Amino acid sequence: MLDESLLDAPEALAEADNRALLRGAAEAGARVRTAARHAAEAGVNDLKPDGRPRAILIAGPGAAAICVADLLGTLAGATSPVTRLAPSGVAPAAGALRWELPGWAGSVDLVLITTPDGSEPGLSLLAEQAYRRGCTVVAVAPARSPLTEAVHDNHGLFVPMATAPYEQDTPLAASAPGVLWALLTPLLALLDRTGLLTAPPEALEKIADRLDHIAERCGPAIATYSNPAKTLAAELADALPLIWTEGVSAGPAGRRFAAALAELSGHPCLVAELPEALASHSALLAGRLAASADPDDFFRDRVEETPALHARVVLLRDRPIGGITAAPAARDLALSHDTPISELEPEAGGELETLAELIAITDFAAVYLALASGA
Repeated sequence: MLDESLLDAPEALAEADNRALLRGAAEAGARVRTAARHAAEAGVNDLKPDGRPRAILIAGPGAAAICVADLLGTLAGATSPVTRLAPSGVAPAAGALRWELPGWAGSVDLVLITTPDGSEPGLSLLAEQAYRRGCTVVAVAPARSPLTEAVHDNHGLFVPMATAPYEQDTPLAASAPGVLWALLTPLLALLDRTGLLTAPPEALEKIADRLDHIAERCGPAIATYSNPAKTLAAELADALPLIWTEGVSAGPAGRRFAAALAELSGHPCLVAELPEALASHSALLAGRLAASADPDDFFRDRVEETPALHARVVLLRDRPIGGITAAPAARDLALSHDTPISELEPEAGGELETLAELIAITDFAAVYLALASGA
């Protein structure tokens, strides 16, 4: 159950936030600037690649690496395929994970390693394997971690992850807001140098500015009625979110939101892209999850019962209003089944800025839902 009174009690939110999730969300803009500086100090901005890599292979544990691969694949488009190397092993523990390069990987491919830990032996072995195959290796991980030496020994490029002092004593959640930007920012700068996407220093600064703007709009001191993240958290408290995305960049933002809800607040949800979502989720809206679905016995005593879980559509869009859109059909489908709908659409800006806004607002919402529900 969500304690909605907690949402408008900043001091109580801070006391409940023993994982520093709110602080990480509020400092996302600063994290981007620090990560960009680390990338520049590591020499990323001075690189002069001979050409584009044939393929990009991304390895790392948990939701952060999945999201980084998803975002980079979306931004790069068809210029070079982006493939995430899924780990194998008997447990998610750092020592149990192993990564393997595909048989075709070679000297024209780029291997990216991203981890908020850096102690995984499997990633050190991957760096060695990639060097033997002739691949270029770039890693982003905490400084002075075992992976640092492994990458240097195998002639790779290492970029220290932008971390905060308060994160040193607490294991980082892979979906924590600060982790994503600390891992993603140096790789945006790197792929800008290779020509796979456009993310020059001024674009990274615009991302940081947009994240600062969202932190002002969605911070804990802003009341729920004027705070889009708190409003969304309250709306999803007793709902099964059906996250529908429209637009290229909204897709990874929606999948990121689903991962953050699951890991940070233990909240289940489903995610799909429009217009396919209208077909794949229509049966859900017509069944017991619909808000109009009636229990068998309308007159029974519900005081001691857990509230029924009903669907709520969350529509994330990054397309301008007036273009070809499935949003009206999505609204009609939801409302025809008495299913409420929440909508988020970013302010005008470049692709990276609008993507950052969608991620930032949903990150804040996932954190508020986690804190107010006692997760």
